[in-house]
Amino acid sequence: MLRPALTLLAFGTLVVSTAAQGPAQKVPVAWSTTVETSGKEVLLKATARIDEGWHVYALTLPSDQGPLPTVLTFEPSKAYALVGGVAEPKPEEVEDPNFMMLVRHHSHDPVFVQKVARTGSEAFEVKATVEYMACNNSMCLPPVQVPLVFHVEAAVK
Repeated sequence: MLRPALTLLAFGTLVVSTAAQGPAQKVPVAWSTTVETSGKEVLLKATARIDEGWHVYALTLPSDQGPLPTVLTFEPSKAYALVGGVAEPKPEEVEDPNFMMLVRHHSHDPVFVQKVARTGSEAFEVKATVEYMACNNSMCLPPVQVPLVFHVEAAVK
């Protein structure tokens, strides 16, 4: 007799906690990729389209005691070599109400750029991952990893 009551209690708790979460949160950031080539130099551009009122954090932050920075990771390949690190637009530096500390972040449509040098003349793909955290002034979503693909066309001979 006790087992059905416990099962019913557990199911009721699950329903209440699921209902309390509400509908699925719309993702406030969409990523797109573009490529610019000039001879052996290739610029890989990852653009974040961020909903109004939201932001993602910069590549480096003043402290590791708060939000997670945005990180772009590129899969190694024999088709290219990374040249330097990822460049970002100048981030906004503000006191973040979620973490009660000074942070750097981007809003609207920031473009993150990685320069690579092609090692041959054939077309290739660059596979990457961007890990980021999106927040607004009252909440943060859990960190997300998004796969990115950059399509680099064959070099013009």
